Parts: sequence; C-alpha cells; structure tokens
Amino acid sequence: MEKPTKSAGRKANLQEFKSGIHHGIPVGLGYFFVSFTLGIAAKKTGLSAIQAALMSLSIHASAGEFAALGIIAAGAGYWEMALTEIIVNLRYLLMSCSLSQKISSGTKFFHRFLIAFDITDEIFAFSVSRPGKLNPFFTYGMMVIASPGWVFGTFVGAAAGGVLPAIVTGAMSIALYGMFISVIIPPARKDKVIAGVVIVSMLLSAAFALIPIIKNISSGFRIIILTVVISAAAAALFPVKEETESKETAE
Repeated sequence: MEKPTKSAGRKANLQEFKSGIHHGIPVGLGYFFVSFTLGIAAKKTGLSAIQAALMSLSIHASAGEFAALGIIAAGAGYWEMALTEIIVNLRYLLMSCSLSQKISSGTKFFHRFLIAFDITDEIFAFSVSRPGKLNPFFTYGMMVIASPGWVFGTFVGAAAGGVLPAIVTGAMSIALYGMFISVIIPPARKDKVIAGVVIVSMLLSAAFALIPIIKNISSGFRIIILTVVISAAAAALFPVKEETESKETAE
C-alpha cells in the first residue's frame, strides 16, 4: 500500500480542520453564554475583565474556575488553590488518557500537547466519537472556535457586570447553576447510584456549611474533603465493571 503524498495529507488535515470548525460553532456559542455568567461572578469576586479572561484562557474549566473564584473570595493561599484545581479537574486526566488511545501512535508530541491543553467535556465528546483514529486537526478546528467563545464570553461578562443593573446580573448568574444542573441530571436519571451520590453530595455540602466546627474550614478544603471522601466511598461501594474488548483492528 502506497503512503499518502504530502499534498493529500494536507488536504485531509484541512478537511478535518473545517469539520472541527463546523462542530465547534454551536459549542463556542454555548460557551459564550455560559462563560458570560462566569465573568459576572469573577467581577463580583474582584477580578478585572482582563484577569477573568486570562483565568478562562489558562483553565478552560467551568467547575474549576467557579471553585477558584470561591477560593479567591475566601482569601485562601496558592497551594490550597492548586490542590483544589487538581482535584476538581481530575476528570480531564482521565479524558486525556482515553483520548490518547484514539490518536495514532505516530502522532508527534506537540500535537498531543496542544490537544491536551484544551480538553473540555464537549471537545472531548466530539473528538472521541470520531470514527477511526483522531486527526489532531479536527480538534484544532473545534478549539479555534470554542476556546475564543469561552474566553471572550468571560471577558464580556466581567466587563458588563459593572454596567448592567444588579437585578439583571443577579438573574443571569443563575445560568451557571443551571449549567451544573444540566450536567448532573441526565446521568442521574439513568443511574440510581449516580443519583444517590449527587443527593449525598448535596446533603453533606450543606452540612459542612452548617456544622459549627467544620464550617470554619475554608471553602477550598471543604471541596477537597468532600470530593475525595464521596468519590472514594462511591468507588468502593459501587465499583464500575469494565468490559474487555477482544476485537482486533484490521490491517
């Protein structure tokens, strides 16, 4: 079998890039409106529009950024921030491991590095569901649309947070919680174990905020304690059985 020429390879990369852009447009629009509310929350925490945009550019994770804002508001230290971000965003490590199996073994390191920088829930879902091996340029196409939507939405939200009436910004901030609910509800409806874990998490979180001694612990450490304890207990009590695949790839 003859190897594809460089021109054919460039053409394939361009097609994948265009396909990524096509898939990234609705994701970018969704990111803009969600991150708009995040920008409002960042403004309330005391961050400028530039600082909020840089936060979104470097983290690319709504849950991680929202947790970071809570830690900033609480006046916690850098190491507490680092530990919280590692734990809150730990799922992206699992996504990266999964996506690494989707990429051809001959893919160069810098392609892997660039893809890993912007793995989000939506970009991962589209990338991992592509038939066959993943062409990095498909993910790049999504990134050039989705990432600016997230960063620009945060910037505009932080900038408009000081201009819009308080009643409007307060109402729009609810959209961020709506996003979290939309992420939790679908899997919880399909799996009773997940639903139970969600309910327990909510109850324990409320308890941690009310119990006299524990409520004095900083919000960052409360997130760390709850995440580790609840996830470890759920994994021990309800382990997920992995199915082994015996299919061989055709040469």
